[in-house]
Amino acid sequence: MNVAFNNRDPVYLQVVRYFKEQIAIGKLGPGQDIPSRRELAAMLKINPNTAQKAYKEMEEQDLIFTERNFPSRITTNTEVLNSVRAELITEAVDSFVNAIKPINVPLDELLGLIKEKYQETQID
Repeated sequence: MNVAFNNRDPVYLQVVRYFKEQIAIGKLGPGQDIPSRRELAAMLKINPNTAQKAYKEMEEQDLIFTERNFPSRITTNTEVLNSVRAELITEAVDSFVNAIKPINVPLDELLGLIKEKYQETQID
């Protein structure tokens, strides 16, 4: 696990986002075991209470479930799993639109620039 933490957002939310990203790209699949809270804290070099808070948040969002005496697992609920990707895309687009809107770039020009940049990153 390689998470680059920033200083802006709470660490537990960054952990949740990392798990969402891993789900969205298919590295974590339905029903897959995930590390224990202590293992995660050790791997990411974070406080165990922070790991606990991240797991609690993910359980509240139905991203993971924990049955007693078994490791926590990624949800098997396909609606939840499908919504993760859509959520991440929407967040990124909203952030981009809010940043670019004040510049008043015509939509056609903007779409062309996005397409060009996106294709450039696909080649690398």
